[in-house]
Amino acid sequence: MSSMPFDKENAASYAARPPRQVPGFDSLHRMVSMLLAERAPIDARILVLGAGGGLELKALADAHRGWSFDGIDPSPDMLRLARHTAAGHLERIRLVEGHVDSAPDGPYDGATALLTFHFIPREQRLATLAHIHRRLGPGAAFTLAHISFPQTEPERSQWIARHVRYSAAPDASPAQLQQAQEAIGARLTILAPGEEEDMLRQAGFTDVSLFYAGLGFRGWVAYKP
Repeated sequence: MSSMPFDKENAASYAARPPRQVPGFDSLHRMVSMLLAERAPIDARILVLGAGGGLELKALADAHRGWSFDGIDPSPDMLRLARHTAAGHLERIRLVEGHVDSAPDGPYDGATALLTFHFIPREQRLATLAHIHRRLGPGAAFTLAHISFPQTEPERSQWIARHVRYSAAPDASPAQLQQAQEAIGARLTILAPGEEEDMLRQAGFTDVSLFYAGLGFRGWVAYKP
């Protein structure tokens, strides 16, 4: 599986980026925590896909003192940052370098993938969802949130431009904004919301529901029967 590479410089600056780029970032973590807890026991085992950086690991571990976590990420630099970010909870966190097929078999009481799936190529999306589904216990919740908006024009270009304007520095030049728009269009795999939901169902998930929307970001919760 391929994903956007993170070098040491990118990893070091990562923690400051999501709160600026993702509308309601802290609230997204709170919603994910609540939705997972609806089905998870107090001693739950949770799978976190794309755990590099450690922001959701820290948020979930802060909120649920009895939970333990397996965090999966392909970048060793990002996993080192996760260890730093979630340093107060490392006795409950196991970090694994690799993709979802490197994750332990479970069964897990819940799983989450935040700001991750838009880095996964389309042809690998369904297999990734199936790997997560197979590792969950019956009734477990899966939450995911990432960039998703219509892929027809002019809507696609409009949403990319909105995303760039929201997250850009106040002094960004028109040339910098255009460069960022082109990079996002070329480097990320963005699907329409309907296709996202169809893939979740194809992978075996049920009761797929939208729980979060912020500009070009969408978040869903779905369940293993």
